[in-house]
Amino acid sequence: MPTQLIFYRKNVGADGDIVEMKIWEVPRSRKTPEGLKYSLVYIRGGKRLIGYDNAEGKGHHKHMGNAEGSYSFESVDRLIGDFLTDVEKIRKEGT
Repeated sequence: MPTQLIFYRKNVGADGDIVEMKIWEVPRSRKTPEGLKYSLVYIRGGKRLIGYDNAEGKGHHKHMGNAEGSYSFESVDRLIGDFLTDVEKIRKEGT
């Protein structure tokens, strides 16, 4: 099975903030047991404030500013929901 983009959304707000989400279907393997690769990012002023991904060799994880921690992947819906919740928290904090 070839890699196939199955979900893509990009929003650029009036303030220039960018929310971009990409999810690909990939062959299942030891490195990608769910058969998915993803990259979700929130950018303000050219700087990534939040990022969720499952980069090769790191597994499921998220970036919050300069901090990186593990992420417990359950489903695509939960992934998107968790990411958007974090984006809203940062927006409300104004950081």
